[in-house]
Amino acid sequence: MSNLLERPSKSILGMRVDATSYHEAGEQALEWVYARRPANVCVANVHMVMEAYDSVEFRDLVNRADMVTPDGMPLVCALRWLGASQAQRVYGPDLTTHLLSVAAERGLSVGFYGSTPAVLDKLVSQVQAKHPSLRVAYVYAPPFRSMTADEDQQIIRDINESGVQILFVGLGCPKQERWMAEHSDKVQAVMLGVGAAFDFLAGNKAQAPRWIMNASLEWAFRLATEPKRLWRRYLKQNPRFMVLLFLQLAGVARPTEDHI
Repeated sequence: MSNLLERPSKSILGMRVDATSYHEAGEQALEWVYARRPANVCVANVHMVMEAYDSVEFRDLVNRADMVTPDGMPLVCALRWLGASQAQRVYGPDLTTHLLSVAAERGLSVGFYGSTPAVLDKLVSQVQAKHPSLRVAYVYAPPFRSMTADEDQQIIRDINESGVQILFVGLGCPKQERWMAEHSDKVQAVMLGVGAAFDFLAGNKAQAPRWIMNASLEWAFRLATEPKRLWRRYLKQNPRFMVLLFLQLAGVARPTEDHI
């Protein structure tokens, strides 16, 4: 991990989360772009923390990422309770929108890896309608199966030969974090794992109203709109996260203890 900009970090149930903001995260990404330094950015929420809590392997690869931003308000509150009073939410779709705008203004090339061809078509159409000068250098929806070694090498070549400077990865957690970690020394771009941002920005899924986000109730909105897919994540993992965080804050459990 390399910190070109100073930012405090805290361990939440053993997983590192950086106390940052949209401006700081965006500036850090641009620092890496202009330095031609490949980087790996995780956009963290409660789901990611619990995946990391349940898997030492996954926790270690997230902790090795170049930046881990707090996507959800529960993580922002946890950071503040742990002493990072300046922590702000860095919501994945908004960070994506911010960097797309900056890329269009500065002539930087971007790419999208993940989701489906239909979603990517709509996403590219939407972002280029908003930013006509945006240089979309690479777009690829990988198949829903394991890639062969030859296929993976071809993808790496295609990404690097495209000249993409900022690559948005939308494979969902934990798949996108694993993919970025596995390719961090191969892909010559700043990679950001932005989860459902592709669907939101393409208009395939509705985003919660801002007042719901500000009230830390986005989980309830998403559960209501996608109950079959998200019920386990929110109804099991969120209460479990709160109990474990309370134990960490109370000093009952060490955040890095091996519970497996």
